[in-house]
Amino acid sequence: MQFPPDIAPELAPYIGKLISFRRDLHTHPELKFEESRTSNQIAAWLQALGLQLDRGMGGTGIVATLRGTGPDADDPARAIALRADMDALPVQEANAFDYVSANPGRMHACGHDGHTAMLIGGATLLAKKPDFNGTVHFIFQPGEEGGAGAKVMMDDGLFDKFPVQAAFALHNWPALPAGHMGVRIGPIMASAIRFEIRIRGKGGHAAQPHTTIDPIPVACSIVGELQKLVSRGVDPLDSAVLTIGKIESGTVENIIPNEAFIYGTCRTLGQQTLDQLIAGIERISSHVAQAHLASAEVVIKPGYPTTVNTAHEAQFMARVMGQMVGADNAHDDVLPAMTSEDFGFMLEKVPGAYGFIGNAAGGKPGINLHNAAYDFNDDILGLGASFWDRMVREWFAQPR
Repeated sequence: MQFPPDIAPELAPYIGKLISFRRDLHTHPELKFEESRTSNQIAAWLQALGLQLDRGMGGTGIVATLRGTGPDADDPARAIALRADMDALPVQEANAFDYVSANPGRMHACGHDGHTAMLIGGATLLAKKPDFNGTVHFIFQPGEEGGAGAKVMMDDGLFDKFPVQAAFALHNWPALPAGHMGVRIGPIMASAIRFEIRIRGKGGHAAQPHTTIDPIPVACSIVGELQKLVSRGVDPLDSAVLTIGKIESGTVENIIPNEAFIYGTCRTLGQQTLDQLIAGIERISSHVAQAHLASAEVVIKPGYPTTVNTAHEAQFMARVMGQMVGADNAHDDVLPAMTSEDFGFMLEKVPGAYGFIGNAAGGKPGINLHNAAYDFNDDILGLGASFWDRMVREWFAQPR
């Protein structure tokens, strides 16, 4: 694919190494908070650049610091953070290329290997020419996939030790063609909570259902009623998703069990809608169970907040995207996604923006994230690395 001509000359000495680095991470995926090898590989590259490293936040996290050499670079108020996630998913890879996962049941199915390589590429470009007026903290974060690694790093003192004006992150996006980028003001990814509904009845023989309180049909009724919470309870112009992903009950076919369990997730773009759905889950579960002489307990498991981009930072990111890929390929009001992202925790603490970089090859939608046949598109590594380089230089070139 063709990128603007100012990218290739800057990256020519590094792009092959970045691709090899990314593919090495893909071959050796590590799950949340187990990213020891990944962390060591990242640290080795950054140390070779001469960056100052702080290791151990969140267990395997790294914060690499690069201080500019411009005339105002020593101003402690001039600092930003760029973040990449490092962890893989518990997925058995279905690909057959030569860098396929060597770790059974583990796979970089969300492109965190590519996010890491792009940020390392950006750090490399900036370190080779650090003539900007400020400080950059490169955050390599563990545990994004269900571990709330961003919050764990923050609880370990991330922004206390490394205060910043703003924080930015980038996610590859298979729905966008390679060479396109997107961002928006406001919510760009949904909040997500998990819930468990524990239904208690009275077990017995399958031939004598009248002597029991069968929790399985109660569970089925609850699942059916929960679907109406979104279709009939949420404004059609709002966005919400409620999904039941697992139902568990019983041991053999001729015994009515005592209990049944329902597991699901709930995603919204606003807290009010989320609160409304949680109240509905609790109300429906309790009342349907009571109607059948059973009982139901709802356990809400806190997840990730909505990822909300602040206006100035999102507009700034959109402007740099336009510089990189052209106005026609830079989308400043991209549709939000109902997936969730723990970068939302960081944006609750500091201003910032989270954007998308197109991952689809050939102009067609790519294989979805979290799919066993997914792979990060190495053709966009150069764009991602150069984008981070320009983001930093443009940010510190702004008037105070």
